[in-house]
Amino acid sequence: MSETAAQAKGNGLVGLAPVGLAAGLFVWFLGFLPAVSAGEVLRLQWDWVPSLGISLSFLVDGLSLTFALLISGIGALVFLYSNTYLAGHPQFARFALFLAGFMLSMLGLVLADNLIALFVFWELTTITSYLLIGFGHETYKGRRSALQALFVTGAGALALLAGFILLGMVAGSFELSVILAQGDALKAHALYLPILILILAGTFTKSAQFPFHFWLPNAMAAPTPVSAFLHSATMVKAGVYLMARLHPGFAGTDVWMWTLTIAGGFTAVFASVLALRQSDLKQALAYTTLMALGTLTLFLGQESGYAMTAFATFLIVHSLYKAGLFLVVGCIDHGTGTREADILGGLARAMPFTALAAALASLSMAGFPPFLGFIGKELLYAGALEAGSGPALVVGALVIANALMLAVAGVVAFRPFWRPAGGAMPHTPHEAPWQMLAGPVILAVLGVVFGVFPALLQDTLIAPTVASLLGSAEDAKDLKLWAGVNMPLILSIATVALGLAIYLGHVRLRAALARAELAAPNFDNGWDRFLEGLKGLAAWQTRVLQSGELRIYILVTFLTVLVGLGGTMLARDALPGLPDMSSVTWKNLALAVLIMAGAVMAALTGSRITAMASLGVVGIGVAMIFIVFGAPDVAITQLLVETLVVVLVAVALLRLPALDPAGTRDWRPRDALLGLAVGAVVTLTLLAVLEVPMDRRLTDYFEVTSWPEAFGRNIVNVILVDFRALDTFGEIAVVVIAALAAYALLRTTDQGPTGRSSRTRKGEDAS
Repeated sequence: MSETAAQAKGNGLVGLAPVGLAAGLFVWFLGFLPAVSAGEVLRLQWDWVPSLGISLSFLVDGLSLTFALLISGIGALVFLYSNTYLAGHPQFARFALFLAGFMLSMLGLVLADNLIALFVFWELTTITSYLLIGFGHETYKGRRSALQALFVTGAGALALLAGFILLGMVAGSFELSVILAQGDALKAHALYLPILILILAGTFTKSAQFPFHFWLPNAMAAPTPVSAFLHSATMVKAGVYLMARLHPGFAGTDVWMWTLTIAGGFTAVFASVLALRQSDLKQALAYTTLMALGTLTLFLGQESGYAMTAFATFLIVHSLYKAGLFLVVGCIDHGTGTREADILGGLARAMPFTALAAALASLSMAGFPPFLGFIGKELLYAGALEAGSGPALVVGALVIANALMLAVAGVVAFRPFWRPAGGAMPHTPHEAPWQMLAGPVILAVLGVVFGVFPALLQDTLIAPTVASLLGSAEDAKDLKLWAGVNMPLILSIATVALGLAIYLGHVRLRAALARAELAAPNFDNGWDRFLEGLKGLAAWQTRVLQSGELRIYILVTFLTVLVGLGGTMLARDALPGLPDMSSVTWKNLALAVLIMAGAVMAALTGSRITAMASLGVVGIGVAMIFIVFGAPDVAITQLLVETLVVVLVAVALLRLPALDPAGTRDWRPRDALLGLAVGAVVTLTLLAVLEVPMDRRLTDYFEVTSWPEAFGRNIVNVILVDFRALDTFGEIAVVVIAALAAYALLRTTDQGPTGRSSRTRKGEDAS
């Protein structure tokens, strides 16, 4: 079958099913618009882990509905695009499964009202994005980029989980709707700053804020539909979404405002400069995505109505034009075989519909009227002028970033179509099939429609989103294509003039940036050095801790116990007082002396048999303690186990060499001190436990239910056999596995290299 025929056929039902799923979800979410526009907040909840106060709850308000519509709507177009873009690919079903899984995970993330549920969906987006970025796993670049994205975002997720747990503890609930209602109390709490740092670590890594920005451009190793969906419209905005969701409870402090303003502003400008440096169209768009994420983060640091309206509008603007432009780049790559801006040119005649979609989307990206991008840029400047964190700083960052964005829009969407080609393209340009054109054309046209008729968004999505952020839809500002001659308009004109000047000189600027980049720190290379250092640390740790010597393993284990228990008791000032010795009798002392004598003998003897017998004495002493304190059944169990262990181990030890075959009887003070220290810490721990009143809830429960429910009067036996049956079965399984392993090991101790016993070889040698 020819390539054209395969593309026309697509991938059949496997390709159409996710399109129908995403389209159906989009239509379903549209049904929530009337209620949300009227100011309603819809909530659905099921108990999940009620004992921990964790529920599977979902919330639909302006913010979550806007994200849900973007995810499902753009998802439907991307699925349709993918069906043709990857037509005939042998692994398309796997790709569709991963992409659908990501879409559902992202929907769960933006709709979740419970922190733990949100985190589960957060991690599902991490895993599915890892699988999608590494879809081309046969290449080193694909594997490296997928691992990098997983490592960076996964590390941030660990910090995020810690922040969520602290936040739930402080608020007394894991429900976001409950937590955010305690905004003033949260900001006044002593743990506000640690919680904020942990949560921002997770959101900054997910949304690729500087200095965690480097993973996102590398994620362009994924197929173009993945880039359009994950890294422009959805996944990288997960961090932005979480910051927006927490805005009502966390905003209003200097640390929130300045952290988001500085991080977002620097990321926007820094990424815009790097975007102009790129000649690969996908890479250029990737860096402009960083610019948009920085801008959204910057405005979430503010609290004015203009800032929140600008945030809500730019969120939609960016999703429409960026997903459209990524799909356009995919059409260019499909039609020409290259994405290099220096080679491409003159494509408008051969690819007229692609050129139209590129022109409309890029004009919205550049902020020209009558596109929604123009309205969004005007609102950005209006919000910047009211910024509480230095208006001049915010306005300056926006002007530079937007001007560079305009220049990049020219490089991506004007030069390939309307300028002469810079070289020979791999194959003759041709237009993409309609399934691939539908997405970019629809998204680009929506940018025009919403620009000419902004009222379509004003009350349906923008005002409810602002209400989610500020508490009232009345704080939302009007979306106007013409707001008169004012400072935002003047700044827009200055941005256009500066952007055109940059575009006209972008070739020389790119060369200058390439030279400057050589002297700048390379975060991507730093990632490689970090991994090398991590591997070196792991190798050193393995050499030290896993040396193959049993003594080292025991040493590390007991040192860990010593530091963990002893250090915690010292840090928490939990050392117990002197115990009351008035009730100690001569029988207790005699048993203590017997146990200590057995322990000392086991430590000093050079014979394995003597050592084992001495440990048996210790076990018998413990069994006698149980008898003295009224637990004969436990004592019998202990005695039988000790006797059996001594016999079996003694038989096994007969096949092993002596403990000290050289007769040196070396003295090891380190081991002696460690043993004494661990014994002392365990003793102190037991004394500390005995000082606390015993919690009898479990005891009372077993006493009451042992006979009626388990039909047993021996409570200990009932606990082991009924209430803890699976646990007991697991312990038995462990013992059996250990016994089998010991048996196999002992069988090999007297075997030579050929597998024959030493006795047999000696007999053969003698003969």
